[in-house]
Amino acid sequence: MTPTLAGLHVPLVTPFDTAGRVDLDALERLAHHCLDGGAVGLVALGTTAEAPTLTAAEADAVVVRCAAVCAARGVPLTVGAGGNDTAAAVREVAARGAQDGVDAILSVVPPYSRPSEEGVVAHFERVAAASAVPLLVYEVPHRTGIRLSAAALLRLAAVPGIAGVKLAVPALDADALALLAGAPPSFAVLAGDDTLILPLAAAGARGAITASAHCATAGFAALLTAVDDGDLPAARVGAAALLPLVQALFAEPNPAVIKGLLHRDGLIATPDVRLPLMPASAAAVERAAEAERAVDGVVLDHCRSATAIQDDRGAGQAVGAAM
Repeated sequence: MTPTLAGLHVPLVTPFDTAGRVDLDALERLAHHCLDGGAVGLVALGTTAEAPTLTAAEADAVVVRCAAVCAARGVPLTVGAGGNDTAAAVREVAARGAQDGVDAILSVVPPYSRPSEEGVVAHFERVAAASAVPLLVYEVPHRTGIRLSAAALLRLAAVPGIAGVKLAVPALDADALALLAGAPPSFAVLAGDDTLILPLAAAGARGAITASAHCATAGFAALLTAVDDGDLPAARVGAAALLPLVQALFAEPNPAVIKGLLHRDGLIATPDVRLPLMPASAAAVERAAEAERAVDGVVLDHCRSATAIQDDRGAGQAVGAAM
């Protein structure tokens, strides 16, 4: 397993300046901000990046700038590429995987066409064969219209070149548990639904790709660290503190509220999104800001407090047993 496939990764928004152009300097600052907060990797051109609205030149510039940041910080960069035309996806993935500084490709289950599971597996066999870097399958049923079974995902886990899945499913159900139980060591499951990071990580997911971690990054990093350390009481406290923020950030179509809050916090020049998305309402941004204030400076303390309480309980039980 490579560092690309574990820990907290932030799928960066694409900031725009007041003239509507991609603001690469703001993107760079935001990338450093997330890494300073505890992220161990970045994702460019994902859903949160509004990738379908970027020109080819803009997308290339985003990858180049993100790759430079990741190289300077010694962290991996994953880049979104693919779609529902297998031939086009093969060409795009081959090109992105050959770019300097790209460590992995995140490729979505073909949307809109609603292929069979046989078709999805055949699609990814072709795409993975064209990639010079590891491929992560992006399983996101509410955007693709397809929910892959555990059997299909485990078939993908056996495809050469496919190294994991971003699992953005709506519930920790039997298929998700079967996948986590049956995934080989060479195949990493990463949580992709921000509300389910704790249960997925506790059940065996190796990390998360989470848009909410643009905000309160340290809290999300601490949550995953607590699970890795086996400190579930601390992880539960952290997840409970972060949940209202996650819900507020996704109250309107992603990434509008995230951009609104980042702008409010002075991290990007504008809150602008490109059509067909619309800017977040002022009320939604204010609710997110309130949730962020509740989290800020609290999550790490709560995690430490929960750990101390657990240690105290353990010590008390040991004393009681000795008496």
